[in-house]
Amino acid sequence: MLARLNSDHKHIAILLNVLKVKYRKLAEGEAVNFNLIRDVVEYMQSYAEHSHHPLEDIIYNYYLKKVSQEDSPNKLAEEHHQLIDASASLMTTLNLILSDVVVSREQLVVDLKEYVALQEQHMNYEDTIIFPLLAKEMDKKDWGNVQDLCSLKLIDDPLFSDNDNVLFEELRDYITDDETF
Repeated sequence: MLARLNSDHKHIAILLNVLKVKYRKLAEGEAVNFNLIRDVVEYMQSYAEHSHHPLEDIIYNYYLKKVSQEDSPNKLAEEHHQLIDASASLMTTLNLILSDVVVSREQLVVDLKEYVALQEQHMNYEDTIIFPLLAKEMDKKDWGNVQDLCSLKLIDDPLFSDNDNVLFEELRDYITDDETF
């Protein structure tokens, strides 16, 4: 399970780099593909927020129960809620743009930068604090129990798996065709 979460983080980092390139181009006054930006945010909403983060929450809550700290503040869950709100706000803005509603370029650049920063800070917290803690404190039996608890949230990644899912096809092609974004 931990390997899967780490793999997801690598994939999310690729998408955050796409957003960085896009907001830099926007800041320089260049045209960008807003559909592609929306696809990245939609991926974050459909996969990260509905599978990846719930898996992390299940695993971390299991850990908290194991060490008898289930009543302590759960920064991880709080950050997941912040990310949901940030994605929803950004998606609203992108949908306005795609509906030909005028939105300030400067504000979109700021929103994209803040969204990327929030995502990166969150992954850094997990990579440096949460994941090492889980790796250290949980044994093989714990991971088996967690696997059972997570079974309902385990779905194939719609972008980075080898299935023939056409969802995010334009984004998949973009990542595959242009490593520089």
